[in-house]
Amino acid sequence: MAYINSLLPSLISGLTTTLEIFIITLLISIPLGVVVAFGRLSNIKVISKTIQSYILVMRGTPLMLQLVFVFFGLPYIGIALDRNTAALVAFILNYAAYFAEIFRGGIDSIEIGQYEGAIVLGLSKVRTITKIILPQVIKRVLPSVGNEVINLVKDTSLVYVVGLGELLRAGKIASNRDASLIPFVAVGTIYLLIVMLLTEGFKRLEQRYSYYK
Repeated sequence: MAYINSLLPSLISGLTTTLEIFIITLLISIPLGVVVAFGRLSNIKVISKTIQSYILVMRGTPLMLQLVFVFFGLPYIGIALDRNTAALVAFILNYAAYFAEIFRGGIDSIEIGQYEGAIVLGLSKVRTITKIILPQVIKRVLPSVGNEVINLVKDTSLVYVVGLGELLRAGKIASNRDASLIPFVAVGTIYLLIVMLLTEGFKRLEQRYSYYK
């Protein structure tokens, strides 16, 4: 127990960085993903094709490579970002692309008759989307969004490539220093607890939206 207590300061520091990257990425990438999804479905070909190319690049290249490019590559064209900002930019752009494809699939699954019915009722396009379409889309995509959110928790460990001291890196340092696997067990337990909380949260969200068929 004394050894575990000695690990807590470094693990808590690493956990703080992990949660910061996770929460900020989530708060920005999901709304951005919705906007990108509607842009992907736009009838304006320039917008649709540009967004399609962006999604292809983000989903077709490793997140680690994107992190390296944003932090080490952008300074070559005069854009220098600090470690935290670079990590957030890479994560947000990457996950917004994945969320966009999830939401696009959800939007495509809505029957055309619902749009036509909203027009008959005299609803504006904004009200149709916010009051009729999006609630149904959210219900349909929640399982997929939940999977991506859980992946995001684990992907935060990649920020070590830009020198950030996140949770897993804190465990590695302690393990190498003390020649012990206990730090990894502690880190794994923390990740597991986070995933369990998220799983329960998404379960409750699915129940909340269960009245949408």
